[in-house]
Amino acid sequence: MPIWAGIFVYTAFSIGRGPVGVLAYNQLSREHDKLVENMESLKRINKELEITKNALMYDKETIAIYARDLGYSYGNERFIRIVGLEGTKKPRIEAGELLIAAEPRYISDTTIKIVAFAMGAGFFLCMWIPDFLENKQNRRRNKKPGRPYAEGSEGTRPHAEASPFYRRARYPSEYPPPPGSHF
Repeated sequence: MPIWAGIFVYTAFSIGRGPVGVLAYNQLSREHDKLVENMESLKRINKELEITKNALMYDKETIAIYARDLGYSYGNERFIRIVGLEGTKKPRIEAGELLIAAEPRYISDTTIKIVAFAMGAGFFLCMWIPDFLENKQNRRRNKKPGRPYAEGSEGTRPHAEASPFYRRARYPSEYPPPPGSHF
């Protein structure tokens, strides 16, 4: 179960908030739409500038109109300037604007793996602790009196260490061999 829980968490986070997840895809899709719109605007501006360039290259009257806007005239022409009307000049065509796509925000794959492992470990602990406590209670209920490991003030083995058989098994070189043995 804990392994499946970790896999589920990893999959859910990867699909939702991962580098190739739904939220990152939606953000990239919005950025794509902005870039396409900007490209259409640049194409429209390019077409207008191409028309203006062609008019300036081949039409003498267009050149004369642009020259008059800049303050030039033919030798026999005279200008009347009206003060305060400088704002009536034609606005220049903008060349477009620079649009930089924003980086998508997402949770890194390493972070997702760490979270999934932590969730699986937490799930394992949530399943293991009740079983451990239940087994501990069962051991207390099933203990038999007289067993050397169960008694003592500290829960250690005082009776076992006092037993000569325990000492003989632990320190065999200090005791003579038992009778009838072939040592």
